[in-house]
Amino acid sequence: MFLATVRGTVVSTSKDERLVGFKLLLVQPLDVDGGPTGRPEIAVDTVGAGIGATVIVTKGSSARFAASRKESPIDSTVVGIVDSVELAGD
Repeated sequence: MFLATVRGTVVSTSKDERLVGFKLLLVQPLDVDGGPTGRPEIAVDTVGAGIGATVIVTKGSSARFAASRKESPIDSTVVGIVDSVELAGD
């Protein structure tokens, strides 16, 4: 899992039928200091996150299980909305 910021939504009128009904978000992974790192990616939203929210993203087979669709072509799923992050020494 990793932390990310929701940068936007993705609208796709033509997609794999196993993705129908899912809200898709563009998420930007965050480093330990809360800054952007790596490449943005598309994730299925299971928690109702909005643009600007800091979220928890899971990947791989865990992402499919979190979305309750084991046979779907899902690689990333938003599984939580972060209220705060506390680092040791802060």
